[in-house]
Amino acid sequence: MTKQTFIKGALILLIAGVVNRILAFVPRIALPRIIGAEGVGIYQLGYPFLIVLLTFITGGIPLAVAKWIAEAESSGDSKRVKQVFRAAMALTVGLSVLLTLLFILLTPWISTKLMTDHRVYQTLRMMSPLLIIIGVSSVYRGYFQGKANMIPTALSQTLETIIRIIFALLFAKLLLPYGLEWGAAGAMLGVVAGEIAGFAILLWQYASDRKRVKLAIIREDEEEDDDDAARPVNREPVMRKLINLSIPVTASRMIGSFSYLLESILTARALFAAGIATSAATAQYGALQGMIIPILLLPTALTYSLAVSLVPTLSEAAAKGDKTTIHKRLHQSMRLSLVTGAPFVVVMILFAEPICRVLYNHAEIAPMLKWIAPVGLFIYMQAPLQAALQALDKPATALMNTFIGASVKLVLIMELASQPKLGIYGALIAINVNIVLVTVLHWISVVRATGFSMQLIDFLKVGSAMFIMGAASLWIMNLQALPALWHNLIIACFAGILIYLILMVMMRIIDRNDAARIPFLGRWFRP
Repeated sequence: MTKQTFIKGALILLIAGVVNRILAFVPRIALPRIIGAEGVGIYQLGYPFLIVLLTFITGGIPLAVAKWIAEAESSGDSKRVKQVFRAAMALTVGLSVLLTLLFILLTPWISTKLMTDHRVYQTLRMMSPLLIIIGVSSVYRGYFQGKANMIPTALSQTLETIIRIIFALLFAKLLLPYGLEWGAAGAMLGVVAGEIAGFAILLWQYASDRKRVKLAIIREDEEEDDDDAARPVNREPVMRKLINLSIPVTASRMIGSFSYLLESILTARALFAAGIATSAATAQYGALQGMIIPILLLPTALTYSLAVSLVPTLSEAAAKGDKTTIHKRLHQSMRLSLVTGAPFVVVMILFAEPICRVLYNHAEIAPMLKWIAPVGLFIYMQAPLQAALQALDKPATALMNTFIGASVKLVLIMELASQPKLGIYGALIAINVNIVLVTVLHWISVVRATGFSMQLIDFLKVGSAMFIMGAASLWIMNLQALPALWHNLIIACFAGILIYLILMVMMRIIDRNDAARIPFLGRWFRP
């Protein structure tokens, strides 16, 4: 088993995440051209129910597995690792089967009573196998992450994305002649195919690791036999501790999942109250969730990788009482989130219209991107902060912060989106307020728990670099030196990001030590 450092593990996931996000834009771009914004809306309406059920199954178990295995690995307790994995798998499989059966039985009621568009029924049917597949896969990912080996997760995510792209577009096109709802269901069927492929990779990686684990357990048993009386074992039952670790995190994520579900239901009903027809409301919701939000979330490939790598690292440091390492890792993750997310925010604000025109051929949705882009920095910093709270045994704090933000968001959706003058932009305002509020609350909680702080000068340096980058990019874009819009867009963005990176180096936000930690390329920056 290859154990990576925090930075190397995060960068492995980052590379895979960036590749996956770029690849994921293939169906994001092509799907609206096949089934239209309305079809994307039907497809997106099914997701909130899937997220809620998956949170029941995977909300806290993978994180608990990663945290507990990291602690067991730090003490060399290979036998405990095996016990944790088996207990987690038994619990996950049981929950997955139960909720899958319940979901299948309730699908007709959900599509006709809860949703404003009954055409979501076929999409809901197609997604039911995902509960078992993703549930079991999440335990394997938690196992490898706890061992600080991010390669299996990265490989499975990449293969899953590739297979999903191919089959989502293929099935959507094949089933579209039977109706728009069947086109959306075909896209969901492609998601199932992708998850099966990703699961196969995890199984293969785990099988190759089992031999090493068995050898370690045999050696540990021999040592215990030699000195059994000197080392009495008094352990809390595995299943009980696993559930105790999982419940607070699951509860925290359930708030976010239920918030997402209620957001989809309340947004549709608020738009209807504003006088917008069902088909138009579905199209607007599809544009927001299926086209605009994915652009905003593109940089979260980094924040996800940082969050996943933070959990075992901070858990191990907290177990040892190593505050220096805790502060160091927090500073690294927050600085990377800030530095990498900033240029994306500039690009989205300045070039919202050409981005939406080039990607989707729907320039009319560009104002949505402009409205939501400024809060990008907050959402990029939110994931590492939440992971830090969970790793530091503060899941109840994260739960309360998420609950407050979700409550405010849902109230604002009902109040603002139902106003004819605002419509879908009322929902956008509510989402923005939620993102900022939860991030600020998480920041305050982490500071109180650890005493961690970032220097104001770092934010000022990044802000000034954003301003200079934006001015340069806008000037290059306005030159219109090339005939095609997308050519000018790429040149302007590339030049702006290059200027931004140069400024980051000149201001010493990025230094040679940061570059030296990059896998494969880092050796070129070492003195």
